[in-house]
Amino acid sequence: MSIRPVARTAAGQRTLEGAGVHLSRAFGFGDPSELDPFLMLDDFRNDDPRLYEKGFPWHPHRGIETITYVLAGEVEHGDSLGNRGVLGGGDVQWMTAGRGIMHQEMPRGDALGRMHGFQLWANLPAAQKMTAPRYQDVKSGEIPTVVDDDGTAVRVVCGDFWGKSGPVDGIAADPRFLDISVPPNTAKRFKVEVDRHAFAYVFAGRADFAYASKPFGVLVEKEVNGEEVHVRDMSGDRTLVVFDRGDEVSVKAGPEGVRFLLVSGAPLKEPVAWHGPIVMNTREEIMQAVKELRNGTFIRA
Repeated sequence: MSIRPVARTAAGQRTLEGAGVHLSRAFGFGDPSELDPFLMLDDFRNDDPRLYEKGFPWHPHRGIETITYVLAGEVEHGDSLGNRGVLGGGDVQWMTAGRGIMHQEMPRGDALGRMHGFQLWANLPAAQKMTAPRYQDVKSGEIPTVVDDDGTAVRVVCGDFWGKSGPVDGIAADPRFLDISVPPNTAKRFKVEVDRHAFAYVFAGRADFAYASKPFGVLVEKEVNGEEVHVRDMSGDRTLVVFDRGDEVSVKAGPEGVRFLLVSGAPLKEPVAWHGPIVMNTREEIMQAVKELRNGTFIRA
């Protein structure tokens, strides 16, 4: 077994999206090969409705899949094909945009005004970019949770893990999407196939994701009054952790525990042409999509 070293960590970047939603972007609109097949991850979290209530009005999608995971509050959604619904706490929507839809998502807070959710974009291979749009709406109770003897809990949204299979299926990149909680000061390892790209996104607590490759928490060694001091380096709230190659991810939770998403998928290794929520393989395909948006032929029967 080989522990995946941490390639890099990054703090989420404050971003405005939609009609003025304040969110934290873990990654997106950068080098698409680094986390191929994943393109973007947004953390939309706020306790002030004024900072999210205008939502994400009608906008196009083509060539990608969007994964919306709600932890608090609700997201009301609808599209140009007549689909409507509401996602509540713990619910997931896995939308395959395929050849194209117009879509809107309007967040609503809970009784205290709190809203928290994530949206992940996954690329589609060239052969499936123009497939028919499809939804998989999954209620919280349908998502299996596995609890280990030490109290580690894993919600399996997609893929197989610890003998459980997530309810989302038929996804091009064969992803594994896990919501993991590790108790305080507990060390765990999670298997991730070596041929997959993988990342973690911490949204509560703190943890060291590289402790197996160095003494726990040691990033910097320096001398203070003639004595060597080890400085802890732990990834905390709103931190992206990108892993290098290996077949296991190691983590040791800090004294308050940690909760994070662990996502992995097989890279598509295809060219990416990107225009906001439209992701194709060539610039010509992007120009065609923009032309269709302008002349009203973007949505196909």
